Amino acid sequence: MPRRSYDQYCAVARALDAVGDRWTLLIVRELLGGPRRYTDLHADLPGVSTDMLASRLKDMERDGLVTRRRLAPPGAAFVYELTARGRALLPALTALADWGAPALDERRPTDAVRAHWFAVPLMARLARHFTDGTDVIDIALDEGDFHVVLGGGGPESGDPDSGAGYADGPAERPDIRLRMDTATCADIAYDRLSLAQGIESGRIAVTLPEESGERQRRKRTTTA
Repeated sequence: MPRRSYDQYCAVARALDAVGDRWTLLIVRELLGGPRRYTDLHADLPGVSTDMLASRLKDMERDGLVTRRRLAPPGAAFVYELTARGRALLPALTALADWGAPALDERRPTDAVRAHWFAVPLMARLARHFTDGTDVIDIALDEGDFHVVLGGGGPESGDPDSGAGYADGPAERPDIRLRMDTATCADIAYDRLSLAQGIESGRIAVTLPEESGERQRRKRTTTA
């Protein structure tokens, strides 16, 4: 199928030529969490057909947004991952999440949910709160766990090499762990509740991993 284009000499039109099709930005959202197999992508994009997902991934490879590679044995599976150009879409997704937040009121009975879908809007809120060098944050929800990496440049820096991102599951060595229900996470992610208010009210439980606590104690002793 020939590539469709708006045929307009405009940066917005050129961007939409590459990412304006249905599902493309949601695939980017998933791949911001790291390399994913086709089956994993399909599982976390409820509603997309196998043909549509394969077509979108092929288009995104052509446009330089993703690459496909084979894992080393014993995995030997193919995974898709974002290129630097693909990762540079993080600020755009953050802005879209902020813009779409007023439409998230009551969850509809037909709405699917995955814990890590809150990661993109949550990163900027966590970065505003944790200004003490906290970098890797575990988030535990009823639907599952994920962790956020704020990165040196922060999620709003626009630097694809800043290290900002997220991944499913708990981190190997988190600086801090936050447990909350999904409603609280949504309130934090969409500025209906500050992180400080959530912690103070008891809606967010904070635990410090033993090794992280020891690092912070040594830091306080050094700076005292």
